[in-house]
Amino acid sequence: MGSFPHRYRAVALAAGALLITTSACSTPDAGGGGGDGAAAEGPFTIGVSNGFVGSEWREQMLTTLEEAFATYQEEGVVDDLVVESADVDVNGQIQQIRNLVNSGVDAIIVNPNSPTALNEVFAEAAEQGIEIIAIDQAVSSEHVTNVVIDQGEWAAISARWLAEEVGEGGRIIAVNGVDGHPANEARWEGASAVFDEAGVEVVANDFADWDQATGQQVTQNLLASHPDVDGVFVQDGMALGAFQALEAEGLTDEVAITGEARVGFMKRWAEQREADPDYSSIGVPNPPSGSVSALHIAVRLLQGEEFAPDTLDGNTLYLPMPETVTDENFDERFAEVEGEADTYAVDHAITPEEADAYFQ
Repeated sequence: MGSFPHRYRAVALAAGALLITTSACSTPDAGGGGGDGAAAEGPFTIGVSNGFVGSEWREQMLTTLEEAFATYQEEGVVDDLVVESADVDVNGQIQQIRNLVNSGVDAIIVNPNSPTALNEVFAEAAEQGIEIIAIDQAVSSEHVTNVVIDQGEWAAISARWLAEEVGEGGRIIAVNGVDGHPANEARWEGASAVFDEAGVEVVANDFADWDQATGQQVTQNLLASHPDVDGVFVQDGMALGAFQALEAEGLTDEVAITGEARVGFMKRWAEQREADPDYSSIGVPNPPSGSVSALHIAVRLLQGEEFAPDTLDGNTLYLPMPETVTDENFDERFAEVEGEADTYAVDHAITPEEADAYFQ
C-alpha cells in the first residue's frame, strides 16, 4: 500500500525526489477546465504532490505516471511534469501543494496524507483555477475529484476469503498499515464488517506501516502472544513479511494468511503450491498506476470535458477493482509478472478510451 511513516520524519529528499522541468509553464489562472465545458488552451503543466518516498509502491506510482505523461507530451497535450515528492507530514504536504500552485501548474495529482487536513490548501489551489485529483485515498474537499479504488471493498475481498478459510468461530490476528491513515481506516472498516458478520474473532490487531520488515516483526510479536490462531489478515506491502514470520514458526501449513499481488509474495505462493498443491492464498491488487488513470481524467477536465451523469459518487470516481489473484488464475497472473522485481505490484490503469467513457 502507498503509505507514509507513522512517525513523521523531517523533510528528507531522496536523490531526484524533487523533479521540476521548466519550459513553458502556464500561469496559475490559465488552467482548470473545471469539468464544466470551459476548456483551457494547452499544453498543460501537471503537478504531483507525494508525501512519502520510502515505498516501492510509491516509486512505481511515479514511474508509471512519468511514462504516461511522456506519451501526452509527445502529442503536445502537456508540457511539464512538476513533482513534489518527499517524506512530509500534513504541513509539509500543504507546502508541497503551495509550491505547485506557485510553479504555475494547471492540475495537481495528489496522494494525500489526510482526508480532511488539506482542504484549505485545496481551496486555495481551486481559486487559481487548478484542477485537483486525489489518488490512492479519497479526500472530502468539494474542490477535489477523487480517482480511487474502493479501499473498503479492497480489504473486504481478502477478509471474505479468510473468513471462509477459518470458519465461524475462527481466531485471527490482523496486521494493518498506518494507524489513522485514511486508506488504512477504510480498509479495516471493510474487513472488520466481514469478520463480524462471519463470526470470526480478531484476537489482536497491530500496525506495521505497510513495510515488509516491520510486518514480519509485528506478526512474530502477535504470534508469540497468540500462538493458537487460525489465520492472519494482513494488508499489502507486508504480506511477504508476515508469511516469513509464519514460516519461521513452521505454521505456513496450519495458519491461513491473506496474501498480496506483489511478485515477492507470489514467488513464495508458487513455491508453496509446488510443495503442497492444496496451499491456498489470495492477492487483491492495489494498482500504483491509479496515478495514470488520474492523469487521463485530469487531461480531459482541463480540455473542458464534463463528466457523464451518475459517473461520480459525490466527489469520487471509483475505478474498477482489478482482477483478484486467486488459486484458480494464479499460474496465468504469475506468468505475467514473474520477471519483474520482487517489489513490483500487479498493476492496472484505465486506458484513454476507458477514461473517455466517463465523460459526456
